Parts: sequence; C-alpha cells; structure tokens
Amino acid sequence: MPKSCQITGATVTTGHKIHRSGKAKKEGGIGKHITKRVKRKIYPNLRDKRIWVPELGKWVTVRLTARALKTMNKNGAYQVLKKAGILS
Repeated sequence: MPKSCQITGATVTTGHKIHRSGKAKKEGGIGKHITKRVKRKIYPNLRDKRIWVPELGKWVTVRLTARALKTMNKNGAYQVLKKAGILS
C-alpha cells in the first residue's frame, strides 16, 4: 500500500532539518548559526483501520490519517467514505 491517506490524500512530503552550531546569546555566546540544511522526509500519521459502516452492515478496511479519523467520527463513516469514492 502506498504511504498516503485514502480520504484526505495526504502523502509523504520533503523538508529540511536545520543544523545549528554555537552557543546561544543568553548563555553568553555570540549566537546560534545555521551550518547545514539536511533533507528529510515528513510522513503522514497513517493508521490501518477496520471501520464498521452501519448503513451497509459490514466492515471496511482503509488506510487513513489521524485527522481523517477525527473527520469520520464527526461526520459519520458512510458519508466520508462515499465522498472519498471508497464506497460505490
């Protein structure tokens, strides 16, 4: 399965980790300096969940983010899955 949410479409994004060296000014130094930017990947908070859909009377297995799970709890499983195109 790809590392993406079936509901929101959230995928892996790229970014940078900033390396800083030096001593902070408030600790008596001359300040922190950026010495390097290292590439990194930022992964979505994915969960493999079995969701009970009462309207259909069956379980549906989906891979979704924690945010999509909160949306599903708020709006209802059937409505969210239908809008995402998972249910036909």
